[in-house]
Amino acid sequence: MFMKKLVAPLVLLAVLGLAGCNNPFAGPSEVDLEAKAVKLARDTAKGGYELLTVAELKKWQDDGKDMLIVDTMPFEDSYKKNHIPNAVQFLFPIPDMPEWKMTETGDKSEQDFEKLLGPDKDRPLVFYCGFVKCTRSHNGAVWAKKLGYTKVYRLPGGIVAWKEAQFPVKTIN
Repeated sequence: MFMKKLVAPLVLLAVLGLAGCNNPFAGPSEVDLEAKAVKLARDTAKGGYELLTVAELKKWQDDGKDMLIVDTMPFEDSYKKNHIPNAVQFLFPIPDMPEWKMTETGDKSEQDFEKLLGPDKDRPLVFYCGFVKCTRSHNGAVWAKKLGYTKVYRLPGGIVAWKEAQFPVKTIN
């Protein structure tokens, strides 16, 4: 009888212990989240663009806002498998791209990128990649700003956050 009374509190303590700060099953630590948040904030400030959440982008789509959404990931490995509806694809590298190098953007030139973005420098442009840590979208947003576009946004959660929010995706067969 004594053991039965002891089991429930021990189980409760174990569960509460697993919910503690150092639990490897509890998800990222605050230190990790802080480091990612600070890096994102610094990248955003350095790039001169704005941030957008997936919920905000979905509302813009639902409202019919005129914008261009750019998926900055590889065509075959990512865009073709799933992308945000109405997004176009333009590959950017993961490392910072201070100079335009066609090897890092496939065979696409700076002029190809500007042609894709269009002549309206005030049209909202939204760049995304896979997830917060991925910086392809940062490179796309930075280059749009360098080319004189004024309403440039980065969707830091990318396609992963979009899918986690259970928003629709498109595929290419």
